[in-house]
Amino acid sequence: MRTEKKEGLVLYHFQFSSDLISFDFHFLHLHNSLLLRQTPLSHFQNSLTMDVGVGDDHSPEAAISRWKFAVSRQYQHMLDKTTPHVLRRWIGCLVVAAVYVLRVYFVQGFYIVSYALGIYILNLLIGFLSPQVDPEIHDGPTLPTRGSDEFRPFVRRLPEFKFWYSITKAFCIAFVMTFFSAFDVPVFWPILLFYWVVLFTLTMRRQISHMIKYKYVPFSFGKQRYNGKRAPTESTGPTMD
Repeated sequence: MRTEKKEGLVLYHFQFSSDLISFDFHFLHLHNSLLLRQTPLSHFQNSLTMDVGVGDDHSPEAAISRWKFAVSRQYQHMLDKTTPHVLRRWIGCLVVAAVYVLRVYFVQGFYIVSYALGIYILNLLIGFLSPQVDPEIHDGPTLPTRGSDEFRPFVRRLPEFKFWYSITKAFCIAFVMTFFSAFDVPVFWPILLFYWVVLFTLTMRRQISHMIKYKYVPFSFGKQRYNGKRAPTESTGPTMD
């Protein structure tokens, strides 16, 4: 910082520099008023800072970041392409689940991993069967209960694609965990199986009761469909004898 006095003016110079940009701040003090003027310092010092910014693109961190972004974009593109193929996606999920079951059967272990996986899938199933807006805690529009009501499509709290993706990813993670002995905790697996069956029964019973109470079905089959044709109407005009 340096100070200059010119005809009653007090000029303060502040110089600020960083790796990306450099500025020279001038503060003019005139009759107890403060004016701020901002000007580039020596035209960004002959664009030296711009050269520094370009040089950072060749660093290992930047290369790793670009590679991660490219892989993430390609992975998301592959997921987007599988979205309309519902049947094929679920067949692949069943294949992954069968591979995991065979792995656990042959190694005769990792029952605690299987139990945690079952609890996680049960939690996903409840989200898949539940409406996005719970009628018990929401006072807004509810699902139609009569044929004359306005049609409102069933919107799930957990969409089908996320449901499939979460289950498939869970089976893959559990399969990888079976290769680490730290997760093979010795337990009596019939107790875990019995407890999971009881938990599944109570949870589904409560969910079915919720469906019956608010009269909704979380599936598309069996519902009324409209083909665009109007139903024939009865004539209300006078008839001739």
